[in-house]
Amino acid sequence: MGQKMGQNVKRQPGPWCSPALPALIAVAVFASACASRSGAVPRPFPGAPVVRRTPPSPAVPAPTAADGAVPAGFEASTLIATALSLRGAPYRNGGSSPEGFDCSGFTQYVFAHHGVAIPRDTEAQFEVGDAITDEAIEAGDLLFFSTTDSGPSHVAIAISLDEFVHAPSSRGVVRVERRSLPYWSERFLGARRVQAARN
Repeated sequence: MGQKMGQNVKRQPGPWCSPALPALIAVAVFASACASRSGAVPRPFPGAPVVRRTPPSPAVPAPTAADGAVPAGFEASTLIATALSLRGAPYRNGGSSPEGFDCSGFTQYVFAHHGVAIPRDTEAQFEVGDAITDEAIEAGDLLFFSTTDSGPSHVAIAISLDEFVHAPSSRGVVRVERRSLPYWSERFLGARRVQAARN
């Protein structure tokens, strides 16, 4: 019935003394990567202040697009309003809902909210729509970055020629950044426009 006063009690080592700690750290680092490219761990994205999240509109399930086809029907301004309403949503490896997004889960969710089906992963999204020049970027275009290697490993939605909204890895929440910042300008791969879906 309980310990006697003064009796020595053997203490268990705390979690920070565990030999499994290095493995836990490795798992946490791997999980911080943009899940849209298997096995690729992007370099740390630049930090940004956390903003308060505006409650998003009711969730809309993301349709699939096995053949890459997209239906007609979105206006760039309303698509951007939806994307911006999700600022502050946390990053989650493999996430595709306001409870947590990875980069391509975020873009797929936003487009699906407007009835436009795009594929789930970054590489497949890079094949949707038409390639456009850097100078032609407009609100609603998909922007692609090479954060791990020579191919597309991160995706965002353009707000303007320079600004974009995205779900960055590990440190992040959905936020707005500038393409002209050195980190992003050095890694910018190209932009795609989903022409068939634009009004």
